[in-house]
Amino acid sequence: MGEKFQADSERFKRALARFDEENSRDPNREIVDGMEQPKELVYAQWLTDWVLRLRPDASEELRLAARCQHLRRWEVPRSSYPMTRVGYLQWREGLKKFHAQRAGEILKEVGYPEEIIRRVQNLNLKKDFPKDPETRVLEDALCLVFLEHQFADLAAKTAEDKMINAVQKPGRK
Repeated sequence: MGEKFQADSERFKRALARFDEENSRDPNREIVDGMEQPKELVYAQWLTDWVLRLRPDASEELRLAARCQHLRRWEVPRSSYPMTRVGYLQWREGLKKFHAQRAGEILKEVGYPEEIIRRVQNLNLKKDFPKDPETRVLEDALCLVFLEHQFADLAAKTAEDKMINAVQKPGRK
């Protein structure tokens, strides 16, 4: 699965810093511990934390994929696609490709080899899900972030039948 993770990797630190720099530009805000912060920056930190709780020995590629999973998400608003179920699915698929492309550009910029870039992108795209164990960890972490941080807000503004589906879906994954 690529190079073994090294906690002192300067390249790794530069990649995380670049991902965080990009996500710190998010105009959308999240209140965390009473402080307003860029939404996607906070989300990337939550996702990274969950990946490391699930897999303390996570590979460098999985750690990178967690940090860039929603990279610059605000640039592709939901409203840029038809407001239908099909439009929603197209938006989600387009987002995955967008995040993977932007992540690849940044990883190349900081000096990662093509093999690692491709692996991170495949994790972002959720290729080989559910067979790939690291993709499963990433998907589990995404579901846990939703349940821990986003569920209550969604429940407050969503019809009960849609909420039942939203809760059942992560459980099936």
